[in-house]
Amino acid sequence: MINAEKTERRGQAGSAHEKVQEVLQEVQRAVKGKDSCVEKAFAAILAGGHILIEDVPGVGKTTLAVAFSRAMALENQRVQFTPDVQPSDILGFSMYHKDKGAFSYHPGPVMCNLFLADEINRTSPKTQSALLEVMEEGCVTVDGESHPVPSPFIVIATQNPKGSAGTQLLPDSQLDRFMIRMRMGYPSMEDEIEIARGKSGRMPAPEICQVLTARELQGLQSLTERVFVHDNIYKYIVRLAEATRNNGYVELGISPRGTIACTRMARARAFIQGRSYVIPEDVVTVFPDVAGHRLRLNTKARVAHVSEEAVLEQILQQEKQPVSFLKHSD
Repeated sequence: MINAEKTERRGQAGSAHEKVQEVLQEVQRAVKGKDSCVEKAFAAILAGGHILIEDVPGVGKTTLAVAFSRAMALENQRVQFTPDVQPSDILGFSMYHKDKGAFSYHPGPVMCNLFLADEINRTSPKTQSALLEVMEEGCVTVDGESHPVPSPFIVIATQNPKGSAGTQLLPDSQLDRFMIRMRMGYPSMEDEIEIARGKSGRMPAPEICQVLTARELQGLQSLTERVFVHDNIYKYIVRLAEATRNNGYVELGISPRGTIACTRMARARAFIQGRSYVIPEDVVTVFPDVAGHRLRLNTKARVAHVSEEAVLEQILQQEKQPVSFLKHSD
């Protein structure tokens, strides 16, 4: 009986891995030359987290979000953030109906499965805080009444690089709510030629086929949570987190929320790779994207022109990877 249950679980895992690869392939058809970015974003989605993409305009950030929503049949909404966007433009509002003699809630664009917040660092702190509540609590509060957002709920936010005209820094508390921050960068020459062919000629843009439903995505998220993590891997993740707090270039290291995010992302990467257990390579791969936006460098680092990426690379080189960890017996 036990062997039959194990065989069934392995069969479910194999089918799930096939679905994961199909989603990646569909999105990669739309987002040329950014396979690693697509995989990182999907790992964050499987881990139940939110994604911050910091990059210059026009490198495919919106395309990435739309492609994921279509491949997984997620209801998506997009808001272009500007200084005059108000919280009610995101959350919705209550309106009094004279015939009913009562107020009713009119949902805002955030009431969807995948919410794209474009150029989030151009809007006011008040509006940023309103979105922060939804990301943290999973519900919208209007006039004292709470309204849960649909499940699954994912925020993909984009922001212009620091110092761009008309931008202001996101508060540390809001940055910490994003599971990862990543940069897409410019495409290679070959990929940009393919992009130019598809966008400027008569060749139609690739149609994204639906691979999953929202309910099936929730099932994959549940399977991701069951990926095995050995105690030595947990200790390795915590050592990395402590190293950020004790580094000479760092004023503020990553919080325990960052430790949790790193664990969840490592699980998701292992799941995407078709494994039921986490290995040190999973942690090394996801750590820079999980920790980079959670660091606050000190004056010494700014004077020496040391970046977050350099600090994290140094930490990964200094901290010894565990050599003893068990594979999941199932």
